[in-house]
Amino acid sequence: MWGRSSYISYIEFYQHGIYSNKSTTHRLQLQSYIVFLSSVIIITVFILVFQSQVMMILQKLFPVPVIVFAQHQNDSKSTIQHSGPVVKDKSLDIELVATGIDFPASMSFLDYHDILVTEKNTGMVKRILNGMILEKPVISVDVQNYWEGGLLGIAIDKHSRSGPVYVYLYYSKAVKEGNDFDNNKTNRTQVEGNLLYRYEYNDGKLINPKLLLKIPYPQNFTFIHNGGVVLIGPDQYIYLVVGDLGHPVTKAQNVNSKLSTNGTSSIYRLTKEGAAVKGNLFGGDMAKYYAYGIRNSFGMDFDPVTGKLWDTENGPWYADEMNLVQPGFNSGWKKVQGLSYLYNLYTKKQFQPDSLVNFDGSGKYSEPEFVWNETFGVTAIKFLDSNKLGKNYENDVFVGDFDNGNIYHFDLNSDRTGLSLDDKLADKIANNRDELQDVIFAQGFGAIVDIEVGPDGYIYVLSLFEAKDKCNPNTPYSDCYKFDARDIDGSIFRIVPKNK
Repeated sequence: MWGRSSYISYIEFYQHGIYSNKSTTHRLQLQSYIVFLSSVIIITVFILVFQSQVMMILQKLFPVPVIVFAQHQNDSKSTIQHSGPVVKDKSLDIELVATGIDFPASMSFLDYHDILVTEKNTGMVKRILNGMILEKPVISVDVQNYWEGGLLGIAIDKHSRSGPVYVYLYYSKAVKEGNDFDNNKTNRTQVEGNLLYRYEYNDGKLINPKLLLKIPYPQNFTFIHNGGVVLIGPDQYIYLVVGDLGHPVTKAQNVNSKLSTNGTSSIYRLTKEGAAVKGNLFGGDMAKYYAYGIRNSFGMDFDPVTGKLWDTENGPWYADEMNLVQPGFNSGWKKVQGLSYLYNLYTKKQFQPDSLVNFDGSGKYSEPEFVWNETFGVTAIKFLDSNKLGKNYENDVFVGDFDNGNIYHFDLNSDRTGLSLDDKLADKIANNRDELQDVIFAQGFGAIVDIEVGPDGYIYVLSLFEAKDKCNPNTPYSDCYKFDARDIDGSIFRIVPKNK
């Protein structure tokens, strides 16, 4: 039997140079095995060297951007290598303006290199001056940050030459003491509501608050679909978008009901004192409405050429939208979402135009100008009223999304009533991700929450991207995406010409 003693004897014979035919065979097998291992090692080394050379060539052709961290006051500045967001146009580049903003939601410019940013969950407005995040907030308000609630929108009005600089904030007012949202024990009638306030900016502070609008929370409110974008229109009125608050049960959601619209599913048009604008098309509890039938939105902007309003809208599990919003616009929710001829494919229900509530003809439904068949959580929409990135981008429209961190770029048609689409998108719908490739302008931002054009004419992007490995922008629903998190920092990026 070939046991331990035989094994020892074999070794002894081997050491003394005494070989049998069997030992000779074993030796040849051992030599073949050594040759095979040597070949594997040589090939592996060759592959690793080749891969290293390829990576060096690729890094030279497509260099990883150097991200310079903006610093908090009294912090030291550091420079690291990090694979941050990228823009497809090789004549453009991306700079990091600031990072370390606690779950930002929106931003607005006071001046060059002077930005106010809302922190959704802390209720603070932070000032970023020359890349420095000032430690002391401009203001701190008491917010309910459960799910989509919090400090959501900001707009700065600097058009008055002699009067104060007004800052408008839209936020979810915190519940009263004793209520417990996390454990679903609260009596929702005791909570406050979504509020629009006007402040005056003075010496780094927001003072003299004036309540312009209150949208009461409905019963059993779960803090979804609050909307949040605030704009100062070219007509110098205030525009605010609000979703259905998760309760689509009124005429504002195209449901024949005697219930009050409760201020939901709307785009408001207000004076700077919070009053309804003369010329608004609706009356009664909708006198301040400019548009209705909106499920939820995180994006509005005005076309700088025509002065027309556009928005983005979030679908349920299908059909994110981009819309041209005319006065009296009815976006169709809850009777239709996305392109109406496809509605039955999503819901197994046939769209009936006569089922829409039109308020004696004052409301007018129109189809979306573009639809994402798969919901990516489209957010900010911005027209680039500048030629700083090149004439080919001037007055074009850019849209960001939350789930992928993409920025989409669209040209408009000749009369600017729709988008200039061709090939796979000529039907106004992106059926899948592949069809979007030609309109992706930039990517890798994490979760985009706002896009603005700065006083310098460049595009600024606010996103939940920490510029560090904790937050993976390529993984949907990673740590970037916890709505009520206190430990996710956001960043501001700027898109500029390369070597500017």
